[in-house]
Amino acid sequence: MGGLIKSSIARKVAMALSGLFLVFFLLQHFTINFTSIFSKDTFNELSHFMGTNPLVQFVLQPVLIFGVVFHFVMGFVLEIKNKNARAVKYAKYNGGANASWMSRNMIYSGLVVLAFLGLHFYDFWVPEMVHKYVEFAPEDSTRYYHELLLKFESPVRTGLYILSFVFLALHLWHGFASSFQSVGFNNKYSIGATKFAKAFSIVIPLGFIIVAIALHLTH
Repeated sequence: MGGLIKSSIARKVAMALSGLFLVFFLLQHFTINFTSIFSKDTFNELSHFMGTNPLVQFVLQPVLIFGVVFHFVMGFVLEIKNKNARAVKYAKYNGGANASWMSRNMIYSGLVVLAFLGLHFYDFWVPEMVHKYVEFAPEDSTRYYHELLLKFESPVRTGLYILSFVFLALHLWHGFASSFQSVGFNNKYSIGATKFAKAFSIVIPLGFIIVAIALHLTH
């Protein structure tokens, strides 16, 4: 029994750490994207640096992809383990009395976010890999803003991105805050950390939504 408890705690800690790791990259991604609405030159410069820097391309990018895969696989594992751990099945389960709606449905918001990441990879990462390593096209440091702008020309695609950011906010609302507890961060700063996590969960997805709308309205 002790081994099972320890392994369960270890999985939760691993899940939390991978989530915190991805939050950092989310902030970095948002910072670069946000520059696109007030300076296309700055956006092009930052994107060119990220797209050509060997450390970013061959170290950080594979680590990020591994982090995404690990986080979502671990999420599914924990969901299955939690369901199997209920030895007694209740005729009626009042989940709302024990946990928030969001905490009980993290798997669903996670699936939407995962689908969004698939769309995002299809829109940006795959064309970038083809451009560099299949077509071997000459590098143009001014192409990034135009390519980004084209992706938000369609109102349908823009709407899908906005919807995805809403689900991202819901996922972060519970996940980011609970990650501090999972890694044992329980001291006098806990309340402040939770408030920061809640604010982050609203501000960053809202910022992405503003970028999507602004780029769409540019057309």
